[in-house]
Amino acid sequence: MPSEGTPPGGLPVTPGDHLHEVVGTRRGMFGVQGSGDTSGYGGLVSPVAMPGGSEPPYGGWFDDVARALADGLAERGLPDAVEKVVVHRGEITFFVRRERLLETARLLRDAETLRFEMCLGVSGVHYPNDQGRELHAVYHLLSMTHNRRIRLEVVCPDADPHIPSVVSVYPTNDWHERETYDFFGIVFDGHPALTRIEMPDDWPGHPQRKDYPLGGIPVEYKGATIPPPDTRRAYN
Repeated sequence: MPSEGTPPGGLPVTPGDHLHEVVGTRRGMFGVQGSGDTSGYGGLVSPVAMPGGSEPPYGGWFDDVARALADGLAERGLPDAVEKVVVHRGEITFFVRRERLLETARLLRDAETLRFEMCLGVSGVHYPNDQGRELHAVYHLLSMTHNRRIRLEVVCPDADPHIPSVVSVYPTNDWHERETYDFFGIVFDGHPALTRIEMPDDWPGHPQRKDYPLGGIPVEYKGATIPPPDTRRAYN
């Protein structure tokens, strides 16, 4: 039977599903400018919006996890570690302050009521207009004990792109942190060997940031070079 606050489909719905925080404006298709577009898509203007914070109860086991996490952090003198909780599209995300990330990760891994034993990696996101919060690191955690999945999100500014490494808690994050550093420029403090993992060591910039120039140059990976699209051989 679905728990209170859970619809027949089994996914919790809260008012936070319908609130959004606008962090910028997108102009044109895919943000491309100066392309000589005559389709009309160049005139598109749309907001860049993210789901806003949700208020409890969140529904189902989300409340159990949120309560256990809040109680554990309070016991450790870290009641402010979680900045906000977002429930959206049937998933729960805890926005954790970067200076509290390591303590929060250890609690999520070790507490019997939580037991999120596995981190499935970290990915970067770049929101250039989200002032003071331009870079986001997103972690996906799995509890094999309780068969649950949650997400952690940590933000940092372009001007200070530092987030603590969680490799000491989740060793499998080693290469994921290197990839996120390589492509987004987030520096994971305490990583055992934070070097590029796909781009050459002397590559300038971080290619998955929104402010990185698009195309027109050969893309060089370690051990291979991919020519720009307009110089590739066609077979049609």
